[in-house]
Parts: sequence; C-alpha cells; structure tokens
Amino acid sequence: MSPNLAVVVGLDGRFESLVTAEWAAREALLRGVPLRLVHVPPQSSPPYAALAGVVVPTDPQGSERELDLVRASLSGRHPGLAITAEQIAGDTVTILLASAADAGLLVLGSRGLGRTTGFLLGSVSRLVAARAQRPVVLVRSFAREGQDADRAAAAPETSDGDVVVGVDLAGPADAVLAFAFDAASRRGAGLRVVHGSGQESEGISATELTGVNGGGPAVAPERLLADLLRPWEDKFPDVSVTEQAVVGQAGSHLVDASRTAALLVVGRAARHAPVGAQIGPVTEAALHYAESPVALVPHD
Repeated sequence: MSPNLAVVVGLDGRFESLVTAEWAAREALLRGVPLRLVHVPPQSSPPYAALAGVVVPTDPQGSERELDLVRASLSGRHPGLAITAEQIAGDTVTILLASAADAGLLVLGSRGLGRTTGFLLGSVSRLVAARAQRPVVLVRSFAREGQDADRAAAAPETSDGDVVVGVDLAGPADAVLAFAFDAASRRGAGLRVVHGSGQESEGISATELTGVNGGGPAVAPERLLADLLRPWEDKFPDVSVTEQAVVGQAGSHLVDASRTAALLVVGRAARHAPVGAQIGPVTEAALHYAESPVALVPHD
C-alpha cells in the first residue's frame, strides 16, 4: 500500500472516460490524496514515420481542450480535491506504466457490453493491468453515447455493497488482503472473502493444502482462512468480514459476487512469463465479466 501517493487516471478521450475519472476522483477523496489526470492523445503515422520513430498527435489542441474540460468538470463537483492534468504524447502503454510507477493507484476504463457478451477489456487496459507494479482498477462504464456527459459522470454506476476479495488458500497474498481491508475500511463497507472450500475448488488441491501446512496433514480450509485473516481483522477492527466458501470455477463465483459489490479485488503474481505478463484464468474471468470495478493487485 502507498497511502500518500496520488491516484492516477488514464484518459483516452472516449465518453466512458468521464465516468472513469469520476470514480478515480472519489477514490482520491477517500484516500485523502491528489488526483492526476493523464491523457495520451491519439497518434497518426505519416508515410515512413515509423522508420524514423516519429509519432504525430492527430489533434493536440483538441485533446488538450478535452482534458481541460474533464478537469474543470471534476473540480466543480469536488472543490476540495487537488487535481493536476497532463497530456503526454507517445506510446500509451509505456506512458501509463510509467505513470503507475509513481502512483498509489492507477485507474483505467473499459466499456461494458452486457452480461451475455461480457466486459470489453481494451488491449491497452489489459497490457497495463498485466504489467503494472502498482494496483490497477478497471472501471466498467454503463454510460452510453448521447447521455448528458456531466450527469453520467456525476452519478456513475456504483454500489453500496461489500468489497469482495478472492483468496487462494494455496497461495495467499498479503498485498491483496491489505488492499481489500483498506478499501472496505475507507468505504465503511463490509468485506466478503470468497475462497475455495476443498479439493474440488479451482486452484486448491489436497496436495497444495498439505504444502501450506509444511508437509503435514491437510489443514481444513476454514482453519487456514481464519489464520490468514486474523492479523488483518486485528488491524482493521471496523471491517465486518463474511466468508463465502465455493466449489468449482472460482472465476464464475467472483463474477457473480461482483453484481452487488462496491469493488472486486483480485491478485496477480508480479512476474513475467517468457511470452510476456500473464494474468491467470481466475483474474482474467473477473476482468472480462465482473459488473463492479475490479482492483488488480500485484503481489510476490
């Protein structure tokens, strides 16, 4: 956790960016930190420009005006929030990753296509979420073109439900739990811990449970979870914790839980495979289909 660092939001000029920026502004207020808007303008490539390493913004002045409008809109709704805005030309993924490195949290947007077709996770958002060394939140927008922009941003799709966190008892991560407990505490919300209930649960086998116990007899999942949560419950006594044991595909259970969640928190191992950063099947399902904002927290 980096509580004193700014919340950074990446804006791409789409209508949905207004909703994403509003979510980020409210998160910055919860944390008591500044908000930084980062906009990477669209690039065009004249003939042979790629060979020379040249990129040209399509409309730098228009992009700057859009950024100023978003900043003014947020400042009007949140006069006590310190907001800075920056337009940076270049490769979008590289710039957002660099911005995330100096942030406490990076917020990105994605367009929702509905329950049947799933979560349209843009290629840029996915690459950044898979590689960032700081937590990244993907905010799904239910706004539509043609809506009043200020009205849509002022009342984004939110929930007063619990914070939900997915826990793998075979490989628990303190960073993920720290983020989830802190998020619940700041919101005055409960925390629902979704975990595997036994051998049939995805990613949690009897062998792995035995390994957690140092090679001895397998420990009941309930005991493992109680031991795992105890120090965090002591640190955050204001957070009411409920446990949800599941059997089967963990990703689908997390997606179901996201329907009434204020925030879904999942983990990502902070390591790179030979072919690039990997997210993992459970987290992949959450990113594509969750109906609440999703926090992706890197961990060792």
